[in-house]
This record gives sequence, structure tokens and C-alpha cells, in this order.
Amino acid sequence: MKRTRWKNSLLIFTLCVFLIQCHSNPNGVIPNKTFLSTVALDESETALYNKKEVIYGRTYGTALTMEIFTPKSGANGKGIVFFVSEGWYSDHDKIEGNVSLYIEPLLKKGYTVFAVVHGSNPKFTLEENVAQAQRAVRFIRFHAAAFGIDGQHLGATGDSAGGHLSLMVGSFIPGNRYAHDPVDQTSSQVQAVVAFFPPTDFLNWGQTGHHMLGRHPKVPLLGAFQFQKLDASTNVLELIKDSSQILTIAKSLSPIYQVNERSAPTLIIYGDQDSYIPTQQSEAFAAKLKGFHVPCHVIVEKGGEHDATTIKNNFGEALLWMDKYLK
Repeated sequence: MKRTRWKNSLLIFTLCVFLIQCHSNPNGVIPNKTFLSTVALDESETALYNKKEVIYGRTYGTALTMEIFTPKSGANGKGIVFFVSEGWYSDHDKIEGNVSLYIEPLLKKGYTVFAVVHGSNPKFTLEENVAQAQRAVRFIRFHAAAFGIDGQHLGATGDSAGGHLSLMVGSFIPGNRYAHDPVDQTSSQVQAVVAFFPPTDFLNWGQTGHHMLGRHPKVPLLGAFQFQKLDASTNVLELIKDSSQILTIAKSLSPIYQVNERSAPTLIIYGDQDSYIPTQQSEAFAAKLKGFHVPCHVIVEKGGEHDATTIKNNFGEALLWMDKYLK
């Protein structure tokens, strides 16, 4: 008799837990807990920082990861998202080459740095890269306490394609409150952006009406612009060929069309001898921000090119911008 009562009690308890979960999720689906773990995949340290690698998302069975650099002393409780991306090619090997350029200067100012690697061109498209960048910011914000930072004090930075992704998360995008994964219920907007020579408008590239949809004269970018859609009947990702659809997608991925009065304060830095990204891209974007009265400043490196020198020569101003708008 006692055993029967115990079994009945257990059954009732299990049913109650199920009903509570269904109440919080109308579809009766328990949130995916995969992303709630911040257990490090790899850890290391130096005299300046501790480093660990974590998974911030998964797509088609592939893990998306970031490396987190935490200062050993003087941490200010704020985070900077650094997008590791050039031509929307992304790889963990590129992080090491940016430690002295981006990461160490930020660490010395007390910032925790999140070096985000996205799915690389040409395997993943620009449309997917933007969604992955947004996912990374949401993940960081959701786990802010575990990372020792304030989730409402996040900045983003990067150069070229990394600058583009930084501008995209500078736009206001609320979380999806209906998402099953609680990470996706948070906002993907940062509070300050510093972008070095970023692409901003794929529909007006250097001049009005000139499209840049991957056919760049110097860099093979076409793979990033091979947008796809799923055919549910065949379960095949099919290439989108309709020009109007392609332009609509490209517009949605151009930061200049996402600007509004809630956009993040933005510093843009470029060299006037940049032969990869038209200088018009930066100037037009800055004008759009100023039209909405969003704090914005442009620094032009005289004789500067599309390279690390332009970044290094102006990184002090980048730090001042983050300090000002993440205070």
C-alpha cells in the first residue's frame, strides 16, 4: 500500500512539472538547454588574462564558438564583442593575430572581450552570418552574470566584414519572447559600436544604384551572397535566383537601412586610400545616423589604407568611445 501511494505521489509530481513547463511554453516544448551551459571547451591563461572557448549556438549540427578573454585584474564589468571576420571569412586561427591589435588594449582598459567566430563564407551566407552575430550577442547578454559583466553594457567592434556585423548589432532588434530557447528571448543590440572601414550599403556601392552582391573586384565574396531557401517538399536548400528577392535580402543585410533613433552610438574609422571599401560607405552611414540624432563620429586616416595600420593608429579613439558610451 505504501509503495502504491509513493508511486502515485511521484506520478502527480511529474504531471505537475509537465503542466508548469507547458504553461510557460504554450506549445508544450521544453526549451533547448544546450546553450545554457557555459562550460569551457578549452581554457588557458597569460599574465594579463584568462581565456576560454564556449559554444554560443549550433547550426546544421555545427557548433558556433567564441573565445572569451577575461582580464585578471581591473575588470570593469563591461563586455566588448569582437567579430572575427574578413570578407565574411571567419576562423579561430584569425583570433591569435588580433590579440595585440584588438584584444589586449581592451583588456588593459578592463573590458572582457568576446572574440566571435561565425560560420565562414562560402559555406555560410551573409544572411546566416548576421543571424549568428545576433545570436552571439544574445548569448553573451543572457549569460552576462556568469561572465562577470553587465549585460546592458556591451560594445561591438571589428573591421571590414567584422565592422559590418558590428553595425548590424548596433541596430535595435528585440528578442523573440515566443522563442523556445530563452537566449533568443533577449535583445541582440549592443550599446556602443566602433567599426573600422565597414560595408554599409550593398545597393549603393560607391555610387547610387551600383550593387555589390558579392562580385567584388579584389576579393572573392560571391559565396556570401548565394542566398538560399528551403524547399520543404524536397528538403533541399535551393539557390534564390529572383533578382528582386536578392535585392530585398541584400537591403535587409545593409546596416544603413536598419538605422533608427534607437541605434547605438557609433564611431566609424577609415583610411582615405582604402581601395577595398568605398569611403562613401562610411560617410553615408554616418549621415544617416546623424539624421536620427544618434551620436556618431567619423575619423579619416589621411593616407590610411584597408589595413591594420589604420586600426592601430586610431585604436586609442576607439577605447575612448567605448569608455564614454559604456560608462
